[in-house]
Amino acid sequence: MNEPEQHHRSMRMPKPKNNAGRDLKAAIAVGIGLGVLVLLGIVLSPWGWYILVAGFMAAATWEVGSRLKEGGYHLPLPIMIIGGQAIIWLSWPFGTMGILASFVATVLVLMYFRIFYNGTEKEARNYLRDTSVGIFVLTWIPLFGSFAAMLSLMQNNSIPGTYFILTFMLCVIASDVGGYIAGVFFGSHPMAPLVSPKKSWEGFGGSIVLGSVTGALSVHFLLDHHWWMGVILGCALVVCATLGDLVESQFKRDLGIKDMSNLLPGHGGLMDRLDGMLPAAMVTWLILSVISSSYPS
Repeated sequence: MNEPEQHHRSMRMPKPKNNAGRDLKAAIAVGIGLGVLVLLGIVLSPWGWYILVAGFMAAATWEVGSRLKEGGYHLPLPIMIIGGQAIIWLSWPFGTMGILASFVATVLVLMYFRIFYNGTEKEARNYLRDTSVGIFVLTWIPLFGSFAAMLSLMQNNSIPGTYFILTFMLCVIASDVGGYIAGVFFGSHPMAPLVSPKKSWEGFGGSIVLGSVTGALSVHFLLDHHWWMGVILGCALVVCATLGDLVESQFKRDLGIKDMSNLLPGHGGLMDRLDGMLPAAMVTWLILSVISSSYPS
């Protein structure tokens, strides 16, 4: 074997250690479609962004509620969807107070309605179980989602709200891409094998690296702020997104299902895409609120 051929072989990409676990062509096509929707929401923000987030949260609540119903849980889905919309939309005029008030009101209605779910002449069986799961779903989807919606309201004299949404989305994409590439090519140490066997520490490391770099660049160039705040943002987002993935994996294990639905070919259900993004939105809103409030008036 001559030297050029040896050099060419040494420069080859390493073979993947793990299968991607999805239909890549379908996943890419759906990903592009979702990307177009997100871009439209950003361009037309805040109205477009709120409509997009509210629509996704309603669909995700219906999706999760339907799977819970198949698993024997009894939840008043119309109340949860309407209450979820109130949580999101009231965050616009009233901020966190609107979120808190609408969340508490929805929980109260859920608690009372569940008593009479089977009518007034039948015993309310599994009341504590179903009510607790209902509150979990309201927290997991519309409550966390409302913080994603409020990113569009962040702005000052020089930085528009769209830049805050872009910073969030770029970090989310970086976290997914970094974790996916590192996990597929180098993943060999499972993070939580009993919860999510394919999630590895190497993938988590890839998410941290690309997420923190993207956060630093986004905060510096888009938000005109200290780059190290972007590193904090990227790392915090990755940690919350990873924990969100594990929460959804355990949720599906409890129900004995692989995907939330087949709504998105190559991805599974809508919550299979939003699982990490929703808790990450909450911590992103907190950190970007600090950044937004630190600009000179």
